[in-house]
Amino acid sequence: MRQLRGTPLKRFLRKLPPPPSPKELVIVCQSVAYPVNVGSVFRIGDALDVKEIVLSGITPTPPNPKISKIARDKDRRVPWRYFDRPEAALRELREAGYWIAALEITDDCRPYFAVDYPDKVALVLGNEDHGVTRASLALCDAALFVPMYGKGRSLNVHVSLAVVGYHMLHQVS
Repeated sequence: MRQLRGTPLKRFLRKLPPPPSPKELVIVCQSVAYPVNVGSVFRIGDALDVKEIVLSGITPTPPNPKISKIARDKDRRVPWRYFDRPEAALRELREAGYWIAALEITDDCRPYFAVDYPDKVALVLGNEDHGVTRASLALCDAALFVPMYGKGRSLNVHVSLAVVGYHMLHQVS
């Protein structure tokens, strides 16, 4: 067994089938403050082939050297937009037919694996310390969480995105 690099890796990746579910995914970063997390969101967004990433509030935006380094320049490939207020972005996504779900623990949240995802989904990621705001939650159709079976209370925001995003794409209706 040997690792694939360069051209053999590119050939391997080209042979992969598309995900079994043709879901359209938009990621909304609501005041995700740390450039490292934003860079990771861009890299995961590229891996999930998202339609776009919406940055809002105090979320840092490209061009940013730390975002680009962590994203491995995927911030130049993945489409993104910036909104001062995340609520404006969420209203626009709702009008475009997206089902909006916050990755947040609330009094009526559901585990990410217990959801039948529609074809158009917007996942809202909140601030690392304060989570998704009440104003944004009020515009969401659901709140989803990743169960924590150890002593920790949560995963890093981009790790939760990867878990939920891949599950959603591989959910067969």
